[in-house]
This record gives sequence, structure tokens and C-alpha cells, in this order.
Amino acid sequence: MDNLTPDRPKQSNWRLFLTAATFIALIILIYSLRSQIAEVIRDLGKVNVLALLLIIPLKVINFDAYARLYRNLFSILGSKVEYWPLYRVSLELNFVNSILPSGGVSGISYFGLRMRSEGVSAAKATLAQFTKLLLLLVSYQPLLIAGVFFLAVRDHVNDLVLVTVTSLITLLIIGTMLGLYVIESRQRINAFLTFITKALNWLIHIVRPRYPETISIKRAQFAFGELHDNSQIYKKNWRALKMPFWHTTVANLTEIAALYMVYVAFGSYVNIGAVILAYAVANFAGLISVLPAGIGIYEALMAGVLVASGVPAELSIPVTIMFRLITMLIQLPPGYYFYQRSVQAGKAKVT
Repeated sequence: MDNLTPDRPKQSNWRLFLTAATFIALIILIYSLRSQIAEVIRDLGKVNVLALLLIIPLKVINFDAYARLYRNLFSILGSKVEYWPLYRVSLELNFVNSILPSGGVSGISYFGLRMRSEGVSAAKATLAQFTKLLLLLVSYQPLLIAGVFFLAVRDHVNDLVLVTVTSLITLLIIGTMLGLYVIESRQRINAFLTFITKALNWLIHIVRPRYPETISIKRAQFAFGELHDNSQIYKKNWRALKMPFWHTTVANLTEIAALYMVYVAFGSYVNIGAVILAYAVANFAGLISVLPAGIGIYEALMAGVLVASGVPAELSIPVTIMFRLITMLIQLPPGYYFYQRSVQAGKAKVT
């Protein structure tokens, strides 16, 4: 990616642009949530604040799981990266993915650029992101099955729930198989990622009309070949993926636990199966949202699935809103802080 490292005057302009753009994105995010923020403030007097505070250590463990996941994945590929830089990058990545509505594409691009400062090639960083996604999909499938079991025990399994769970598990399996299918072939991975690169260049060209190819297609295709070669290392050492699989399981469990703690804060111990299902649906749908952090789609679907699973709407709606705002309050400020430090230091740039 050659044109992402311009001369010093342009670097300064880009840092100023990125600082302004991310600040504006934050303002838009807060403005979009203004009514929900007011509602949460009104509800604070009704909830157990101690239970809400327990979300903080859960989120700390969550980012710890991702940092250890990346460290293990890079280690398999022969790159040694320290724990703290990966923890910090995990916070930055969460911020980028929350602010920019690109289904995670911006996060993958940012991660590849950011890891250069840690001596990791863009191909290895991109492969780590794809592997993380695949492991998250695989590790969530047993949780979905457990969720259906918990719902069945309480007689909360209806036709809508069964269709939703079946569709999710099918999508998870198809997504996993497609990911493996693409990575397995050098030609397929080159075609797929070239398409993504051209799409990114098109988007960048909208805001930078004088730069039709910010990301060099030729250099990117060279990196795609390296990406395929590195994927074969995972294939040969698939047993070493046991710990990364465990880390993604912990990441999923801590997210579910954080959501459940909001119900505890409201004094309601709902069926954990409903929470597992609602979290999965909301996150999958949020990937295609045109608004930052999946605003609107995420909350509506999570609340809707919870209601369909037997959780009253008067409880599921305020809980969903409070969960979203509490987690954003915990995650976005440190993510923004480290992201800005990286941009100011010239370690990474993302559009």
C-alpha cells in the first residue's frame, strides 16, 4: 500500500483530517443517541449500580482475550508481539469498527496498517483478522445450541425462535465454510480481496478525488499471495489453534455476561438462552447497518428477539439501550485516546 505513506506536509494534513473526522463521527454518534442517553439517565435511579460496574471487569477480560488471541495467532505465523501493544490495538480496533459503518472492513485495513509498527506484515495482520472472525463464528455455535436448550427448559421455544436459531446456525456454518473456501485457494483469495481493495479505493476516491488509487492494487495483490501462504501455516498447525479458539470463546462469553449483568442491575434474572440468541442476531444485523455502531438496527433486533423469547418489552428495551450506552462509555474513550495517539505518531492511517 504505497500511497498511504506520503511526505511530511501531507502526513500532517492527514493527521488533522483524521482527528477532525473521528471527532465529528463521535459527535454524530452521541447526537444520534441523545434520546436514549436521556432515557438511561432517567433509569439510573432504578438500577443496581454495583451490577453495572461489574461490566467493567468483564470488558477488561474481553479485550484481554482478544489481545491473547492475536498474540497466539501471530506466534503461530512466526511473529512475536508483546501483550500490551495488542491490548491497546484491540481498543483502537473496537473504536474504528464502532465509528465507521463498513462491516469491519475499515477495522481490517486499520489493523494491517497499525501492526506494521510491531513488525507484522499486512498479510499476517489481515489473516489474523479473518481467522479471528472464523473462530468467533465457530465458537458461538455451541453457545447458540446451549441457548436453545435453556429456552426449551423454560418452554420459551416458539416457531420464531426456532427459525431464527436455525437460520443463524446455518449462516454461521456457511460463513465459516466460505471463509475457508476463499483462503484455501490463491486465485480465490486474490479475486476476493482485489474486489475489496477496489471498493475501498472507490470509497476513498469520493473524499480524495485526486487519488483514484490510494491503495496500490499491484502491491495489494502481492500481499494477498503472502496471505494465502501464511494461511497454509495455520492449516499445517491447526492443533495450535486450540488456544485461539478458547480465547474467542471467552470473548463471546464475556459479551453475553456483560449484557446479562444489565438485567441483573434491573433486578431481573431472565433466561440466559434469550440473551445468547438476541446478542447473536443483533451483532450479525449490525454489520450491515449504514449508521455507526449499527445504531437502530442493533437495538431494534435485540429487543425484538428478547421479546419473542419471553422477555417483556418494558424490560428488554431499556436494558438493550443501557447495555449499548454503558459498553460504549467503557470502550470508546480509551479506544479513541489510543487511536489518536497512533494517528498523531504516524503509526497508522485509516480512511
